[in-house]
Amino acid sequence: MRVDGEVAVPGDKSISHRALILSAVARGPSRVTNILQSADIGSTAGVLRALGVAVPSLSSDMVVRGVGLRGLKSPEAVLDCGNSGTTARLMAGVVAGAGVTARFEGDRSLSSRPMGRVAVPLRKMGAAVLLPPGGGLPMDVVGAPLHQIDYVSEAASAQIKSAVLLAAVMAGISSRVREPAPSRDHTERMLAARGVPVRFHGDGAEVLPVDELAPFDTRVPGDPSSAAFLAALAALADSGTLRLTGVCLNPTRAGFFRLLERMGAKVRIEAAEEGGELVGSIDVAPGTLSGTVVKEEEVPSMIDELPLVACLAARATGVTEIRGAAELRVKESDRIAAVVTNLRRLGVDAEELPDGLRVRGGTSPLVGRISTHGDHRLAMAFGVLGALPGSAVEIDDRDCVAVSYPSFWSDLARVVS
Repeated sequence: MRVDGEVAVPGDKSISHRALILSAVARGPSRVTNILQSADIGSTAGVLRALGVAVPSLSSDMVVRGVGLRGLKSPEAVLDCGNSGTTARLMAGVVAGAGVTARFEGDRSLSSRPMGRVAVPLRKMGAAVLLPPGGGLPMDVVGAPLHQIDYVSEAASAQIKSAVLLAAVMAGISSRVREPAPSRDHTERMLAARGVPVRFHGDGAEVLPVDELAPFDTRVPGDPSSAAFLAALAALADSGTLRLTGVCLNPTRAGFFRLLERMGAKVRIEAAEEGGELVGSIDVAPGTLSGTVVKEEEVPSMIDELPLVACLAARATGVTEIRGAAELRVKESDRIAAVVTNLRRLGVDAEELPDGLRVRGGTSPLVGRISTHGDHRLAMAFGVLGALPGSAVEIDDRDCVAVSYPSFWSDLARVVS
């Protein structure tokens, strides 16, 4: 199998969410180009509309006319977050700091995911956050005058950190978040670009008060998590070189590509700073892949790609072990259990660990039906294995990739020859 060509993957999901949110609460119009036009980003757009912001339909070139930090209004209906945990958790911080009241709801998957992790710091800041006994959705947030906080998070989570920082910016106060390991720092970078005094610390970040956010035009770079799936296919190929262009290469997001090279693939990266982020191209060619150990400190930089790492491990020589990744159990599905179960269905030697998994690579044909549980990352990861010669992998819900990469299946087919 040969994998080659050039692909510009869709806009980054994390940056797309934040570009909409920050444009909505800036004072004046902000232009957003190359935004990810997916279901999750549509959920954030819908929530902002319900809060009184005129957000146009998602398009490759759009203008959001911000209402300012004090311009949001309590919605008349519930805020429907769909399947998007980022929407629910980041917007909880925005609503708390804006002093408005709203109820957040979502689909069955999102309703079962933990919201207490953002409720705790927001309550410490002075907001009222009401959750059902299970700790998921629906979530009621009652905004109030907030006070500053120096919050020590138990988890390295960009969503927790962002909820606190956004609440502080909305309320016009300073606040700091400390983390056990670095998490994605898009929120801090994008706030700084819009005039917020941000202090970057080795263990987190701090924001200082501002009266308003300046409007700012954003070109959303390509999503490294989406690029990872095509890069993995190129690494597993027999020949060819695949180029992925315009990809966000923020160091907190590029862990998968470092791992791919460590496993034996040929990876070359060219990057330059663009709008406060490192953006560039990635060239991937096949190599002989060997098993590896993913350590806890590496997990935050590739958290969304870990199901893909497990699938790569199924075709690598030796054993791959992932540890310190208990966070995977509270994603769109319990990704540890789901990945191991699905690998076993394909005949792969895989073992579930409390905080990760262990996979022994092999060469036997991969044949079986995969249960995605509606999880886009699982569909794409096993889709990569299904594209290999001799595989017969049936995926129960191919359409769930629309959450983050609507054109995934066509791009996958286009690069294979």
